[in-house]
Amino acid sequence: MFDINDDTKGGYRRIELLTGPGRRRRWSAEEKAQIVAETLAPGARVSEVARRWDLSPQQVFGWRRAARMDGTRVRAGTPSASGSASPPFVPLVAAAASTPASLPPSAPAGIEIRIAGAVVRAAPGTDAEHLATVLRAVRRSASPS
Repeated sequence: MFDINDDTKGGYRRIELLTGPGRRRRWSAEEKAQIVAETLAPGARVSEVARRWDLSPQQVFGWRRAARMDGTRVRAGTPSASGSASPPFVPLVAAAASTPASLPPSAPAGIEIRIAGAVVRAAPGTDAEHLATVLRAVRRSASPS
């Protein structure tokens, strides 16, 4: 049977002493920008970059999110966060559309959907459920069985 005093009878125990920097590290803005830039390179994986820098992937994703929210542009392969790289997505710009001469100005425009080598034209007021059924059928007919 074990007794609470058994620990004191055994002599010395092994103690592990941790040396070096504390677990909480401070990263400069340049280091963060360099790490985020490495993750934006084509073919880069966040988990591999995080492992190389001895970070958790969640931390790197947080830095990426913060860079997006701040509007900081980071170029892939450059450590500078102030670079003028093109955005990853093209912004949508609404322009005044002119009506073709062949259509009367009051004719409502329809939607043309090109999917799986087929063109589906939906006139205004088309039933959404019917359109979804047609698109599913077109997609299924094009997928290999």
